[in-house]
Order: sequence, then structure tokens, then C-alpha cells
Amino acid sequence: MERASEARLCDVLVVGSGAGGLATAITAKKHGLSVIVIEKEAVFGGTTAFSGGVLWIPGNRHGKANNPDDSREAARRYMMAETGNWFQPEAVDAYLEAGPRMLDWFEKETAVKFVPTLYPDYHPTMDGGVDVGRSVLAAPFDTSALGADLKRLRPPLSTITFMGMMFNSSNADIKHFFNATKSLTSFAYVLKRLVAHAGEVVRHGRGVQVTSGNALAARLAKSCFDLGIPILTETPALYLVKEDGRVVGVEVGGKNRGRITARRGVVLACGGYAHDLARRAESYAHMKAGGGHYSPVPESVTGDGIRLAEEAGAAFDAEFPQPAAWMPVSRVPGKGVFPHLLDRYKPGMIAVLSNGRRFTNESESYHDVGAAMVASGEAAAWLICDHRAIRKYGLGHAKPAPMPLWLWLRSGYLKKGRTLGDLAHACGIDPKGLEETVAAYNRGARTGRDDAFHRGETSFNRYLADPDHKPNPTVAPVEQGPFYAVRMEMGDLGTFDGLKTTVPGEVLDRQGAIIPGLYAVGNDRASIMGGNYPGAGITLGPAMAFGWITGRHLAGIELETDNKTDKREKAS
Repeated sequence: MERASEARLCDVLVVGSGAGGLATAITAKKHGLSVIVIEKEAVFGGTTAFSGGVLWIPGNRHGKANNPDDSREAARRYMMAETGNWFQPEAVDAYLEAGPRMLDWFEKETAVKFVPTLYPDYHPTMDGGVDVGRSVLAAPFDTSALGADLKRLRPPLSTITFMGMMFNSSNADIKHFFNATKSLTSFAYVLKRLVAHAGEVVRHGRGVQVTSGNALAARLAKSCFDLGIPILTETPALYLVKEDGRVVGVEVGGKNRGRITARRGVVLACGGYAHDLARRAESYAHMKAGGGHYSPVPESVTGDGIRLAEEAGAAFDAEFPQPAAWMPVSRVPGKGVFPHLLDRYKPGMIAVLSNGRRFTNESESYHDVGAAMVASGEAAAWLICDHRAIRKYGLGHAKPAPMPLWLWLRSGYLKKGRTLGDLAHACGIDPKGLEETVAAYNRGARTGRDDAFHRGETSFNRYLADPDHKPNPTVAPVEQGPFYAVRMEMGDLGTFDGLKTTVPGEVLDRQGAIIPGLYAVGNDRASIMGGNYPGAGITLGPAMAFGWITGRHLAGIELETDNKTDKREKAS
């Protein structure tokens, strides 16, 4: 448990409690350093606790079973193709070397465990891209193991749970819930899950069987507590303390007001600037053009780490063409923001602009669809489907059968029209444009083709679609009225632009010199992806890999990238 009387002196002080910060803290502690973690909110876990919990780690041992022929050279070519002019050879080589070793180390030394996924790279046809083997997922976790600290774990994003219950990574839960009124087996399964969840809520005040990013955050926190690393919540960092040009600590407020001194270094892990309104207004093209932005990232992610570092002389530039990981979202009245992670891939769904025209392949990644929305110059797009599709798959936050649709219709979240023309009028879409678009789309869709955007032609397009729908799991006609639509707007999963650092994470000043004693990890550090999104987990993968590198560097262990033994490696 957190204790307000924790010592004010440590070797390493970590500011922020997401995956990057906690990975750094655990690594440093396991290599003999004393560590304190501070978090400004009353809950720990950061954006990680809201995330999908996926890490992109080329060469990981879990993925080798599904793709034994993958190689580091192929992953390097893929990153070079994806990042283009932003390719950072030294950092990429360090990442590809450290990633698999980091994963093995955490699974051996801590409570952090992973399971394989079948995710393809997001652009598997690019040079070096693969159809499977590079993404892993945090294993499910029973958070009752946190004991009294459970109340300090950030709950999952409410709009992607059902009554606070999280679904497992295999999608078995989702399939049973969809079939609960059609199958006695599914009905019994759903009833058992609901009863178990209700029992958890009665005993603990919340569901304790968690998956995805909530499981990753909980596992990392449990590992911290097992090692005696305090996570001091309600303890915001006010400013960095410097002596003779070196960062030596942080002045903190809140419950633990005062100064905390760090002998080896202060590590900024505050999650980037997704809710720094001024900074994102300067760097997001759609906001400069007058559009809105509605991020599902925790509202406390306000760029604190970047601000603290800049005050100490650090270099930050918003320079990537795509400064954030875009996510199309819809606003659910009274509930918050819903990220469109799954519905866009399903057959019978298309996205159109106000002119009624499609503008992208809806089954590409959320980042790619978001970038297409930005490029369109419009503030929003409409995700449209027919009655058959919505009852089978749902649409946005609106759930499939047997859940009734009246609640979402009454709130205005969901729009409905007896005909496509009626739907267009309800949404403010050009009726002629929508009718022509759907007619043209349906001509190919009836035989599984998308002649305009070639939807379903890559393994990633098909991965989150409906494998039971033939011949193309992503394509079906939109033809059975009534018709429905949800307004999608721009959001993000976190920012890509960050502080300039060395490979081990030492923060650089405007002249390119190291600021002694100051480090950055996670989204406070500029992304090695250069504003691109090559695969599932390209935020959490580098966050933990470079957190591991930074923690070891603080302990005096440097990473070799030519397969030699690390310098000054210490026994575990």
C-alpha cells in the first residue's frame, strides 16, 4: 500500500504510472536501485489501463510458433518502409534487440505475463511486413491480488465494457453474448459470467477479472508492490529541481507535498500531451482547420512531462506529419467517448462524408482511417449500415440483438431512416450522393468485391471482420432497411511527438546536449515510429522495451545491439 511517510530520497524517481514508467521502475529496482513512482491522479495505470494491452515486439518467443520464418532483418526493413524519412537506425536496432529480451525478462522475473495473438502487421504487404507473429497481449489477471490497492487501479474505459465487465481476448465472450438468445449453451455461459461478475462487484466494488490494458497495468503494479516500489498517487510533479545543471529531484504537491531527491535520475513517463489543449491545437491539422477532437485518453494526460522538461531546457518539436495515433470516435450522450475499434471491419458497414461519398477502406487500421478523415478536410464522417448488420454486429456503442435500439435512438446517438434518403436527411448527408454511393458499392459487394477501395484484400483487413461471412469477411451489401448511422469524429490513442532523447532515454536540450539526470519514456519520448502506425501495439511495445533499456542504463548496464553480452550485466 501507499504510505505518505515514504522516504524522500531514492536512486530513481519515475513520474507517471503507465506501462513505460512502471517498466522502468521495475527494471531499475531489480538491478539494485531504490525507486519511487509518483502519479498525480488518485488511480494508477495511466493510458495503459484504458488500452488494448497489445505490444508489437518482432522476434518475440510467443510469435515464433505462428511465424518461425520471421526475422529481425525483415522487421527492420518493415520499419524502414513504414517510417521513411523518420527512420532512426540506432534506436530501431536497439528496439529490435531489446524487445524480445525485455519480454522474456518480465515473464521470468515479474508478475507480467503475455499470450500470443494472431494480429497481422497493419500493412502486411509492405516490404518486411508479416501476416502474424509480432504482437502479443497481456494475459488476463485477477485484480483481487492487488488487495487494498485494487481501489487505486484505474478502471477500464466504461464505453468498451458491458456493465463494467471486460471480454476476454479470444472473443469467446463476445460470441456467446451475441448468441445468448439463439443457443442454450451460450445462454448458460452468459448467465454464469453475469452471476460471477455480480459477485465480484458485491465483494470488491468492481469486476476483478480483467483483460487487455487493464490487465497489463494491474500486472505491472503488482510487480512494483511485490518489489516494495511505492506508487504515490495524488502526488503531482510541480517542477524539476536542478543543481549545477543536473536534475536531482522533483518538487511535488498533493498528498506528499515536498521535495523528492533522486540520486541517479528522474524519469518522465506522463503519457504525452493528448489533453494539452494548447499544444494539440497547434499541432493537429483538423483542429487548426476548426474541427473538434474527442480523445478517450484519460483527461489527466495534459503534457506535464513535456512541460517540466521544457522548463529544464529540453527540446520538443511537433514535427511528425501525423502527430498522434488517430482513432475515430463517437460521443455517447451521458457516457463519454466510444472508440471505433471493431465495427468498421464488419461486412455491411461503410463510412461516408457529408457528400455521401466513401473516402477510405473502412477495414484499415484506426490510425489510417483517422488520417483519411483528417485528409478529407471534414470534421466528421458517418458510419452507416442496414438493419441486418446492426442486429448482428451492433454499430458503435449500440449493441446487437437481443439488445433493443431505442435507448440509442432516443438519445440521438443513433440515426435511423426507413430509406437511405430518409437517413441522409436525418444526418445532414447529401441524399443523392449517399444513394449513388451505396448503389455502386452494392454492385460489387453482392459478390464480395469492393471495387473502390479493395476492402478485404489484406490479412489485416480480414482479421477483425466476420470469418463466417463468405466470400469476403469484410464486405456485404447495404440494402435491408431500415438504415442506421453513427457520427464518427476525431480522437486519438496518444501522441507521437515527444521529447528528443538518446537511445537510453536521456533527454536532450535545444543544442543536442544531454540534460544530466533527466530521462523520458513512453509517450513523453518522441516515437521511433515517426508518426506512423505499423502494427498492433506500437505504443506499448516501445514503451516497455525502452523502459527496460532506460532502467538498465540507470543501473549502469548498456545494451549491445550486435548480440554480444551486455556490458556490466548483473545477475538477476
